[in-house]
Formats: sequence, structure tokens, C-alpha cells
Amino acid sequence: MKAIRIKKTMEFLDFLDRPEIEIIKLVEKAGYKTVENTQLCLASNNYVGFVNKRRKVLIICTNNAKEREGYTILRKNNKDSFERTALHIKKALRHEAVHVAQECNDGKLITIERKLSMNPSKIKALKESIKISGEEEKEKQAYILESKPKLVEKLLKKYCL
Repeated sequence: MKAIRIKKTMEFLDFLDRPEIEIIKLVEKAGYKTVENTQLCLASNNYVGFVNKRRKVLIICTNNAKEREGYTILRKNNKDSFERTALHIKKALRHEAVHVAQECNDGKLITIERKLSMNPSKIKALKESIKISGEEEKEKQAYILESKPKLVEKLLKKYCL
């Protein structure tokens, strides 16, 4: 009897739009795997994404995003909690994709043609990210770019392909 392999789809894909799907494709073309809800996500429910540079893995912590935004299967029809969860996951994916582009640039900051600034509401999250990575400027750049999906896509193409 032949074994049947069922590929489990990652839940976070249900929360994405076309630009984020394209970003995943580019990240994977750059040699990174995309995975969901690894042990690293258990470190704190404050974190929704990570990049493991050594293993070339981009991690999305879907369970953390859902918990933070009050999204459950029982409340699936609650459009507000779905939208907040989706936004959280999309920003995390874009943020981590910026780190992939930085790695493709020999681990250095990427060049951005125009002057962009970080939303002041991100300062607390920035401080938490710096605790993990120890790289303030790279984290700042990722927070600035996480709300610009088309620019993230363009930067991945420029630095990784």
C-alpha cells in the first residue's frame, strides 16, 4: 500500500493579501524557508515573527498574533479581530522579509532611495526587537519598511535575486 502525503498548509497564509504572497515567493527564491509556530514563538506571545539567519528560516507566529488580537475559531466571523490579526501577521512578514533583504546585502543595511521615518508607536516594539537581535539600525529599518509591501518586494528583488 502506497503512503499518501498530505501537505499541511500554513494557517497564516489565510490572513495574507497578494503583495505578501509575492514577498513569500521572493523570500523562498532567496533560499529561505517559511515556517509557522516554532518553539521560538513560545519565548513570548509579544513576538509574531523571526528570521533565523543561520538556518535561513523566516518564522511567523500565527498563534501569538491571533491571541494578541483576540481571534479564535469561535470568533472567526468577527471581522474586526480577523482584520487586526491579518494586519499584525502581514506587518510581521514584511518586517522579517526586510531582514532577509539585509542578509542578502551581506548583513548590512539596505539602501532606501527616499527619506522615510518610523512611526513613533513602534518605539516599544523596537526596544523589544533590539533585545533579541542587538541590531538597532537594522530593526529600525525593518519597522520603517514593514508598512510598505511594494517597497519590501522591490528591495527583495534588488538584493536577493
